[in-house]
Amino acid sequence: MRKELLGLAAELSQRGEPFVVAMVVRRESYSSAQQGDMAILTADGAFHGWLGGSCTRPSVQREAARALADGAPRLVSLSPEPDRRPGVTPLPMTCHSGGTVEIYIEPVLPAPRLVLFGMTPVARALAQLGKAMGYGIDVADPQAHAAELPYADRVFTDLGAVELQTHGRAPYAVVASMGENDEEAVAAALAIRPAYLGVVASRARFAVLRETLLSRGVTAEALDAIRSPAGLDIGGRLPEELALSILAEIVQVRRAVQLGVDVAPVTEPVAEEIDPVCNMRVSVATARHVGEWNGRTWYFCNACCKDTFLAGPHRYVDSGSRGAGR
Repeated sequence: MRKELLGLAAELSQRGEPFVVAMVVRRESYSSAQQGDMAILTADGAFHGWLGGSCTRPSVQREAARALADGAPRLVSLSPEPDRRPGVTPLPMTCHSGGTVEIYIEPVLPAPRLVLFGMTPVARALAQLGKAMGYGIDVADPQAHAAELPYADRVFTDLGAVELQTHGRAPYAVVASMGENDEEAVAAALAIRPAYLGVVASRARFAVLRETLLSRGVTAEALDAIRSPAGLDIGGRLPEELALSILAEIVQVRRAVQLGVDVAPVTEPVAEEIDPVCNMRVSVATARHVGEWNGRTWYFCNACCKDTFLAGPHRYVDSGSRGAGR
C-alpha cells in the first residue's frame, strides 16, 4: 500500500496538484491504526490509504483541508481524553474501541507561480532568481522566445493567453516591460488576479500609466493594489539588485498570509455537521453516512452511528445532542 501511495504522491506532484500526506506517528491500544500507517488526501476530499477506523477519518479530512488552506503542517492527537500539549491539536476520539492515535499531517503544495511581463534585464534576473527560489516561472511578452529564456517554464507571446489561478492559488506577477507595452501588460496582469502585482516604474511613469488605465475602464481599486515602484527599498540599482528587492517583497506578502497578517482570501474550511450520536464533526462534502429523519438530513461518522440514531432518534434529539442537520 505504501508503495502505491508514494506513486500517487509522485503523480500528483508531477501534475502540480496540492495534496496532504498523513501518517500515524504514535498509537496506544486499543486502536486499529498502527505506527507508520499513511494516507494521501487530495484537494477534492478524496482519501487514499489507511489511518485507522472510520471515526478518525472525518477529523483527518477536516484538518487536511485546513492544512491545504493555510499551508501549515500539524500534529493531531485523537484521544478519549485529549491531552493539550504545545504544538499538538487535540481532537476527541469517538471510536468505541477507544485508544489514542497521533497523526502528522503535511500539506504538499505546488510551486508558487511567478508571472513576468517583459523581456528586460530586470525580468530576466527575476526569472533566474525566482527559479532558484522554487517558483514556477511564466514569461509573457510579444517578443518572447523560449530559447532566450532558459529559466522560464512557460512562455506566452499573447498577453491575453496567460492563465488564471492554478489549483485555486493565485500567482504573483511583476510587470517589468519598462516602456514596451506597459499598459497592455498591466491590464493583462490584473486579469489573472494575482496575489501580488508589482510594476517596475518610477512614480512619475506609474502615475501616467494609472491615468491611461483609468481611462480604459480599469477601476481605481484595482490600481491602488499595485506595488509601484515594485520591491522593498534596499537601495538597489542593478537588475539583479532590483530583482532581489522585488522577490523579497513577494516573500513578505506570502509569509504575511501564512501568519494571518493582512490575509488574502483562501479556500474556506469545509462545511461541517455534528454526528448526533457521538458528537464527532463530519464534513458535509465528503460524508459517506447520511440519514433522513423528521424532514432533515443528518450526518454520521460511520454506519454504526447512523443505524443507532435511526433506530431511536428521539433519544438523541431530546437529550440535547442535537446535530445541526439540514
